[in-house]
Amino acid sequence: MFVSNRDMANWVLPYLPSGAELLYKDNQAVLQWADLDHDGINEVFGLYRYNHQSYLFVLKNSYGSSLFYFPVSHDVQKKAFRTLTGTWDERTVYLFPAAMKEIGGTKWGYIDEKGKFILPSIYEHAADFQDNDLAIVGLKDHTGVINADGYLIVEPKYNTINSFSEGRAIVNDAQGFKVIDESGKEITAKAYSYIGDFKEGRALIADTEVNSQYLYGYLNKRGKEVIPLSYEIASDFNQGKAVVKSKYGQYTLIDLTGKVLKSFPYPFVGNYGEGLLAFQKSKDGKFGYIDEQGNMVIEPQFSGAQSFIDGRAIINLSEDDKDHFGLIDRKGQFVIKANYNNLLYLGESRFALGKETDLKLPCSKSIYALADSEGHILTGFIFNEINNFQDGCASVSNNTDTFFIDKNGRRMEHLPMIDGSGTLCFLQTLIKGDIDNRLLYFNRNPELVWKQNTIIPLNSRSSVSEHKYKPNKDYLVYFPQVQGMEKQESVNRALEKLSGVKVVPAHEQLESNYMGDFEVSFYKKELLVIEITGYDYPFCAAHGMPVKKYAHINLKTGSMYQLSDLFKPQSPYVKVISGRIGEQIKSNDKFSYIFPNEYKGIKADQPFFISEAGLNIYFTPNEIAAFAAGFPTFTIPFGDLKDMINQDGKFWESFH
Repeated sequence: MFVSNRDMANWVLPYLPSGAELLYKDNQAVLQWADLDHDGINEVFGLYRYNHQSYLFVLKNSYGSSLFYFPVSHDVQKKAFRTLTGTWDERTVYLFPAAMKEIGGTKWGYIDEKGKFILPSIYEHAADFQDNDLAIVGLKDHTGVINADGYLIVEPKYNTINSFSEGRAIVNDAQGFKVIDESGKEITAKAYSYIGDFKEGRALIADTEVNSQYLYGYLNKRGKEVIPLSYEIASDFNQGKAVVKSKYGQYTLIDLTGKVLKSFPYPFVGNYGEGLLAFQKSKDGKFGYIDEQGNMVIEPQFSGAQSFIDGRAIINLSEDDKDHFGLIDRKGQFVIKANYNNLLYLGESRFALGKETDLKLPCSKSIYALADSEGHILTGFIFNEINNFQDGCASVSNNTDTFFIDKNGRRMEHLPMIDGSGTLCFLQTLIKGDIDNRLLYFNRNPELVWKQNTIIPLNSRSSVSEHKYKPNKDYLVYFPQVQGMEKQESVNRALEKLSGVKVVPAHEQLESNYMGDFEVSFYKKELLVIEITGYDYPFCAAHGMPVKKYAHINLKTGSMYQLSDLFKPQSPYVKVISGRIGEQIKSNDKFSYIFPNEYKGIKADQPFFISEAGLNIYFTPNEIAAFAAGFPTFTIPFGDLKDMINQDGKFWESFH
C-alpha cells in the first residue's frame, strides 16, 4: 500500500498530538504496517517523541484511506514495541553539526533538534554523527572522533579520518594510512600508502615496492593482509568478487579469499557488476562486455563502459573529444540513446541526463532532466543538480531554488523549498540543508529550526555583518560590512571591492565559477583584521586559483593599514624581513617545499596579516613553491622587529 517509509510517515503525522515528532533510525521513521492482532485489519504503529518523552502509538487502518485510534490489548502493545525496537535502540537526543562565525574564524559544535547547542562550538570542522554514535571532528589542525557526550574517543592526532564503514575507519598521519576500530584502537600492524574503505569485509590496500611501483592487496576487518600485496591493479569487492591484475599477469576474477575464479586473456577488464564485466578485445580498442566465464555477451562497440547496476550500464560513444553517454540493457540494446554529455545513476531506477548549457563554451556545466530505467524522460532539462534518490525522493537545484522531487520529477510541496543552490537531505529527525555554502535545518513540518549566524559581535558598539551577493548561478560572494564605527561607509565600500562584489551578467553562462567568503581572523583593542578568501575555477581547467587578502581596519578612525604603516619611516624593514624569512627557509625543515633559488625576498607592499603570534608574511600559489603548497606563510614575532616598529604609530597603537 505504501510506496515508501516517508509516505507512511506523512500519512501518520496528522494523527499524532500537536508538536509530536516521529522517532527516526538511519533516516527512517520508526514505523511499521502489519496485522498485529490477527483480526484481518492492518495496524500502523510506531514511536514518537512529545515533551521530551517517547511514546508508542497503534492506529487501525480499517478502510485503507483513513486511520483511527482503537484500544488494543497490552499483549498487542508489547508485540508492537518488540517489533519496533528489535532493530532500534532509543536515543534521547539526536545531535547535528552546526557552524558559528566567531572572532578567530568559524567554529563547529552540535545542536539538538530544537536548534539549541548541546556540544559547544569549539571544533574546526564537524561531521554528522554516524549510526555508531560517533562523529569525526577537527581540533588543533588535526582530526579525532567524539561520542554523543562530546568525549574524545580518538584524540585529534590524525591528518584525516574517513567515515566508519563496517565498524572500521581509515585514518592517515605522517606515517601513512591505517585502520582503527570504534574504540579508536589501531588494528593494522603497519602504515600503508593507501587504504580504501571496507566493503564486504575487505579493504583495498596499496604499498610501494623498492622500485616505487604500487602493489595492491586486501585487509580483513582484523587489519590483517588476508590477500597479499601482489596486484598492479585491483578493485573493491562487489557481491563477493573483485577484478585484479597480477604483476606481469592477466586480469583475473577473485573471491574474498583471493582464490582465482577465472582469468581473462584481454588487455583490459573492468569492475565486476551483476555477472558482467566491461572489456577490451585489443589495446586501445572499443569496449564490450563479457560474463564471469569470459564469454562475450556484448560486442566491443563503446568508447567507454561502466559496470552494470540494476540491469543497466552507462556507456559512452565519444568522438572528437565530445562525450555521448547512453544507457544499455544486459543485451546491449539502448534504453536511452547516446545523446547526452553526462549521464548519472541516481539509485531507485532513476537517471540524470545531462546536456551542455552553452555549446560555445567547452566544459560548461550540464543541465539535467530526470529519466527512468525504461528510458522514459520524466522532466524537461530544468535542473542544475540532481542528487541520489533515497526512499522515493531526491534533492534538486535549478537556477534559483533547491527542493525535493519525487520519482516522477514532481516537486514535493510539503517539504522545504530554499532560495539558492545546494542540497537537502533527511538526517534523523531533521532536514539538513547545505545551500549556497551555508548550513540550515528544518523539522519535518517543515519549519526552520536553525541557520548560521550572520552577525559577529566585536564589542558593545561594533559588529561585522555578513552579506550575500549572487548575481549569477556561478558567482557567489559573502562579503563583510562593519557596523558601529567611524567612516564605515568608505570602509564598507573598500570591503565590497576587496571581496569581489562587481557587475556580473545575471543570465549569461560564465567562463568560470567563483566563490568568495570571509572570516574575522583577529580583533584586539581597535584593530579588526578580516581575511577575505575566494576560489576562481575556470571550466575545463585542471584546478582553479585561490584568492586570499587581508583588511586591517582601525575601528576608531576608519583607517585601513598597509605593511609599511607598521614601521618607522626610512626603516629597512624590507631587507630585515627578507633576511628573517630566508633564515627560516634554510633552517626549518617544514619549509623544504620552497623552490630552490625562487625566493628573492619580499616587496614593500608584500601581503601580510597580524595575529597574536606576530607579523605573518605570505606568498601566493606558484610564487615561491608549487601550487599545491597553497600560500607559504612565515611568522615573525614582533620582538624580532621591535627596533623598526613605529610604536608611536597609529597602526601599532590600534592593537597595543
